[in-house]
Order: sequence, then C-alpha cells, then structure tokens
Amino acid sequence: MIEKLISGIEKTGAPIVVGLDPMLSYVPEYIRQKAYAQFGETLQGAGEAIWQYNKGIVDAVCDLVPAVKPQIAMYEQFGIEGLTVFHRTVQYCKEKGLLVIGDIKRGDIGSTSAAYAAGHLGRVQVGAKQYRGFDEDFATVNPYLGSDGVNPFIQVCKEEDRGLFILVKTSNPSSGEFQDRVTDGRPLYELVGEQVAKWGESCMGTGAYSDIGAVVGATYPEMGRTLRRIMPRAYILVPGYGAQGGKGADLVHFFNEDGLGAIINSSRGIIAAYQQEKYASYGETGYADAARAAVLDMKEDIASALSARK
Repeated sequence: MIEKLISGIEKTGAPIVVGLDPMLSYVPEYIRQKAYAQFGETLQGAGEAIWQYNKGIVDAVCDLVPAVKPQIAMYEQFGIEGLTVFHRTVQYCKEKGLLVIGDIKRGDIGSTSAAYAAGHLGRVQVGAKQYRGFDEDFATVNPYLGSDGVNPFIQVCKEEDRGLFILVKTSNPSSGEFQDRVTDGRPLYELVGEQVAKWGESCMGTGAYSDIGAVVGATYPEMGRTLRRIMPRAYILVPGYGAQGGKGADLVHFFNEDGLGAIINSSRGIIAAYQQEKYASYGETGYADAARAAVLDMKEDIASALSARK
C-alpha cells in the first residue's frame, strides 16, 4: 500500500494529506440551512450538512493531493448518522482516486484490536460471505498498550495490502507528560520509534519503505530529526501544519534525502480556509475554492523548504 501512496505523492508533487475533520462551525451557513430544511435540526440534518460540505472539499482538491485523512471522532459525535457520513466520505474519496487514512487512533488488545482491524482495514465474515466495513487504506493506531494492540492490525495489513501510521510523538502540548519520560536514559518516544521500525521490517514492500509508518507532530521538528534516523524506512505522517503552528521550514527533517519519507497533514487550515483572513475574499460560497488555494499555498511552502535544504 505504501507504494500506492508514494506514487500518488510523486504524481501530484504534493506530500500532503487533507484532514477531513468537519465541525458544524466550519460548514457554511447556506449548506447547513439547506440540510436543516430537508431533515430538520436533527442528527440527520447535521450529517447531511457535513456530507455536502465534504463533497465540495473533495471535489476541489482531489487532483492536487494523493490522500485524505478523515478523523472519525468528528463523525462519531453525530452518532449513527455521523458514522454513515464517515463511510460515505471514505467511499467517495476512493471513487475520486484518493487514498484514505482512517484517523481512528485505536488502541486495544486481543480480539478487540482484531475486530477494529477487520472493521477498518479488513473484512468481516457473515455466514458464507465476507464484507468490508469502513474500508480505509491506512489507519492510525495507538501503540501504548504494546504489541498486543498492534499485531492484529499488522496481520490484516499483510493479508489485505493495507498500511498503518503508529503514534510515536504526537503534536499536542501535553504529549510530553508520558512520551518524553526518560527510560534507560532515553525518552520513551525514541523507544517506541525503534519498535515501529522493527514492526515495519515484516511489512516491507518492493521499494524502500514499509507499510508500517509513524505519526510524529510537526510541532517538534528536532524530535522529528531524531526519529527520522531511528525509522529510516518508515513513512512519517506529520500532523500540526498550519493551524497548530508547523511551517514548511520546520518539516524538512522529516523527509529523507530522496525527498520522500513524509506526508504532511493539514485539516482546518484547508477545509476551513475561507474563515481565515488570507482567504476571506472567497466567502462562504467559495469555501471549496478557498480550500484549493490553501492546498496550493501549502504545496509551494513545502516545496520551497525542501528546495532550500538541497
């Protein structure tokens, strides 16, 4: 699966993933009112508004980026209606030729972890037939319960040609409360990074990179430099660009010398771009065009930073 992601990055020239993390406050008023007129101010109405909003974003950026990353919590908050929209969004993105990273951050053990893996990346048996549940291409996984929580996902990845991005050093301010704790003279996130590299050895494709990648926040560039050395064959998913303060110049250390090895995520900085002063001229009705402009600006920022490194 990682070869497909790399191919998409090379085709678009954009090591960028758009985070489809909708909040109702991001959805333009005219979309919300149309949905409420049809379904009322209900969970179904909210789901319809988010679905129409997502479609507009995807249509505007699908030729510019290789992948999207819907964050499942933003859909789960609306219950079954939200999960239906999550599934519809995944399928629509795949129809548009995009790879889908399911940002689910699952972290459990044994049969529970296996069920999560089957539901998001694999298949479930129903009588004599098998069905795919949410059918993402990659999923994010929390490894802090140990191998018992990760191995069921790895097994499904091998069977189904899917991939993982495992949390190593996250971008939130309090991540250091645990992830930076020193164990045997080294911070815990480095030990987790070493384990991710080991897990990845069992999921190597035909190229230089493994189907088992890592999540390392853009807000910690020096830690990213260290983890890049520890995990040379792991693709790094980098959240925290834009709205959380990360910039292209901060991100060069996440990439290998081949210009590959990292994909940068931006969520509200793209999908709610029209609410920023820089893109305000697009207005609510131009929210999708504003998202497209934000992707193009991000692409230029990253390309300039990588070029300056050479």
